Amino acid sequence: MKKMSKVISVLLIVIMLVAVTTNVFAAVAGVSDPSTLTGQTVSGTDKITNLGNQIITILTIVGTVASVIVLIVLGLKYMMGSAEEKAEYKKTMLPYVIGAALVFAASAIAGILYNFLSNVSA
Repeated sequence: MKKMSKVISVLLIVIMLVAVTTNVFAAVAGVSDPSTLTGQTVSGTDKITNLGNQIITILTIVGTVASVIVLIVLGLKYMMGSAEEKAEYKKTMLPYVIGAALVFAASAIAGILYNFLSNVSA
């Protein structure tokens, strides 16, 4: 059963990658020369961009506050704990550090992706 689920997962990933990279060609009825087509401006994209920026800002602030609070709690427990408890807290620090780094870098990663993808032309 595990092998079957792994095979299905790999197939779904391959299908998604093929679907994303497939070119789509469309024809406009009544237009014989495609060079005469002009791009249309899409209205409302500024609203979506502003909403996305607000959501990312809120999530970054909430994640930062949560990371700092967890760090304070872990630090206090580490200082007050026995030798065995300190060893246990050291084990939980690696996932915390990785998670905190991702939270702090999330807005930067999102900004980099937005700038990169907004400069890509079709």
